[in-house]
Amino acid sequence: MTLVELTRDLAAIPSHEDATAAGDFLEDWLRTETDAAVTRDEAGNVIARTGTGAETLALVGHHDVVEPAASQVANADSNAAGARHDAGEYVVEERDGRLYGRGTADMKGALAAALLAFREADPAGELVFASFVGEEVGGVGARYAIDDGFAPDYAVVGEGSTNYSGPDVTDVAVAHKGRRGSTITARGTAAHASEADAGENAIYRATAAVDRVRDLAVPAVDVAGETLEGRLTVTEIEGGSAMNVVPARCACTVDERTVPGERADLERVADLEGVEWTVDQDLPPMRCEDEAFADAVLAAADGAQAGDPALVTKPHATDAGWLSAAGTECVIYGPSEPGEAHTDDESVSIDVLERCRDTYRRVAESWPTAA
Repeated sequence: MTLVELTRDLAAIPSHEDATAAGDFLEDWLRTETDAAVTRDEAGNVIARTGTGAETLALVGHHDVVEPAASQVANADSNAAGARHDAGEYVVEERDGRLYGRGTADMKGALAAALLAFREADPAGELVFASFVGEEVGGVGARYAIDDGFAPDYAVVGEGSTNYSGPDVTDVAVAHKGRRGSTITARGTAAHASEADAGENAIYRATAAVDRVRDLAVPAVDVAGETLEGRLTVTEIEGGSAMNVVPARCACTVDERTVPGERADLERVADLEGVEWTVDQDLPPMRCEDEAFADAVLAAADGAQAGDPALVTKPHATDAGWLSAAGTECVIYGPSEPGEAHTDDESVSIDVLERCRDTYRRVAESWPTAA
C-alpha cells in the first residue's frame, strides 16, 4: 500500500464524533503490517512499540478530526454517481499533487507517513507509534495515556510545520503557545432601573474587570530567534435580564494565549469586589529544552528535502504541550500548512507527505544517538 493509498483509506473514515473506526483501522494495520507490540487503551488510543534501547522516541499524532463540511461527506447521490466512497464516509480526492478531504492535513496524512516510517525504520532505540483520540477537544487521549504511564523520552509530533520559514519547506517547530480559556463572573444586586441606586450593577463590575484585563502585562519569551508573545482577548460578554432592570449578573470569557514558563496575572481580576475568575480550559504551551534532539530532527529534515528547514515556533496548542508538561522532549514536524487545517477545502501536498515519511524514518534511525 502506497502512502497516498494509506492516507486515502484512513482519511475516508469518519472520526469527528467517534474515532473508534479510525482506531480500529490503525490497530489492524499495525498488527498486520508490523511485528510491533500493539495496545489499545480504554480511551481508544493506539500505541505500538518496536526496537530496544534505554531511551524511547515516539512518533505521535491523533486520529480524531473536527466536524466536516457537508461537501466533505459522501452521500447517496454522490455514491450513485460513481464515487469511490460509501455514503457517510469522508470524500478524499486527489488533484494537482494534493489530497483533499477532512483530516488529510490535520492530521491523518502525517499519521500515514508515520505508520510507514515506523514499519520501515531500523530504529536506534525503542521506537513508538502513538495515535491519540480527542486532540481536537482538549487533548483527552494524550492526557489519558500520560496518566496511564505513557512517557517517551522524546517525541516528534506530526502537527503542521510546513511553510513556516518559507515556501516549500517543512520546518521543525521547537515551541508553541498554549491556551487558557477562563470566565469572569461579576455579581451584583437587581433593582428597578428607575431606582438604580438601590441595586449593584453587575455589568459595571464586569467592565471594571475587563479594564483590569486590558492593563495586565502579557509575557513573551525568545525561542529559536523568534519572540513568542502571549495575548489576552476578551471574547464574549453576557448579562442582564431586561432593559429596565439593574443586572445582578454579568459574565465575560477571556482567551489567553500562553507562552512557556510564564502566565499573565489574571488572578488579579478576582481582587475586585463581586468578581469571580474561573479557568475553563488550560492547554499547556511547549518548548523543547534539548538542543541536541532539535538539531538531530533538523538534520533529518534537511536530508529529506531540497529546501532549508529552520527551527521555528507555532502559534497554537497541540498534544505536544501535554507531553512536554509530563517530561517528554518534543518537537513538531508535519505536512499541514498554515491555513489548511479545519477548512472546507482542507488538503495536503503528496510530496510533503513523502518528505515527512522520509524524515520520520531518518530520525528513528539516528536518535537517540546514545542507544
